Amino acid sequence: MRKLLIIIPIFVPLMLLAGFWVRPDPIPVQLVEVANGAVETLVANTRAGTVKACRRAHLSFKTGGQVSELLIHAGQRVQAGDVLMRLRQDDLEARVEEARARLDAQRNLREQSCSQASQDQRDLQRLDRLAERKLAAQDVLDQSATRARLSQLLCSSGEAKIREAEASLDLQRAQLDQATLRAPFAGIVAEINGELGEVVTPSPPGIPTPAAVDLIDDQCLYVEAPIDEVDAALVRPGMPVRITLDAFRGRSFEGRVSRIAPFVRELEKQARTVDIEVKFERVPRDLMLLSGYSADVEILLAQRKQALRVPTESLLEGGKVLRYDPSNGHLHEQKVEIGLANWRWSEVKGGLAAGDRIIPSLEHEGLVDGSVVSPSGESAERAP
Repeated sequence: MRKLLIIIPIFVPLMLLAGFWVRPDPIPVQLVEVANGAVETLVANTRAGTVKACRRAHLSFKTGGQVSELLIHAGQRVQAGDVLMRLRQDDLEARVEEARARLDAQRNLREQSCSQASQDQRDLQRLDRLAERKLAAQDVLDQSATRARLSQLLCSSGEAKIREAEASLDLQRAQLDQATLRAPFAGIVAEINGELGEVVTPSPPGIPTPAAVDLIDDQCLYVEAPIDEVDAALVRPGMPVRITLDAFRGRSFEGRVSRIAPFVRELEKQARTVDIEVKFERVPRDLMLLSGYSADVEILLAQRKQALRVPTESLLEGGKVLRYDPSNGHLHEQKVEIGLANWRWSEVKGGLAAGDRIIPSLEHEGLVDGSVVSPSGESAERAP
């Protein structure tokens, strides 16, 4: 019996050394292989941006009146100078004709007065020659000179009255033109507020009213988006941008920073932003982009097209990853030197080699340095 008690303490360590001790079951995991790919440093918007038109006009009449012609419909494409809407103009046209008639009358009066001035000047010259020969009295010569000066003044004042009549005609024409709404640029009619026969009035001071026509230049679009004030110093006009739209998921569009706002927007004290504007480089012809679409932008600060990279989600605190050791099925913490990085990928400048396999994210609980794992689709490997 005593011999048996001596053998048992000796036999147990031998069993452990021989590998008969059963370790915990390996944890099934998904691994990702370290490989080369593009890595970028980006600045993204803090809130959704908005697609806007380079030109958008809310057109209204300066004067009130009744709509006599409505020549467009919503969604219609128009060219610069096209007539969109007219107010009743018979009274304005009559005023134009009245001003034109006054101008014609003033021109006739001027012609008469200038003709008389020319005649009086010739009479004065004849009397002057006669006076030199002592054939005309001095008082007659003085009266002729006075008539010539008065006639010349009437001729000159006729020119001033003509300019006055021309200005009056221009005023009436301008008022007539204000009763006609024209497109200031080529675009598409987004909205119409006014019906045929309806009386429209201009907005009173301080009380905005809907515009008669909302015109959008849909051939030139850009994105306005807010970025964090901390990132604003990194952004420069001309930087390349990747644009994504909720309306076209899975697609991205190239753009460039065209403008950076010269002030910080303080919507919330803890969330101060700077607005940037991004112009589209090219828009596929098969797409119809609408002003008002929500958009996200990623400003490309730096890029390496072929760099060793790992998912950013795989990084532990201190710049470490959990690397899989295929020789024994264990995970080991590996210090990694990181270069360029964004929310998706981080460049590996040291610590890992192409082909190494790591845990791609930290979503799986219980994985630590030394954990025994089994890659999905592979049988568990036992330590020797």
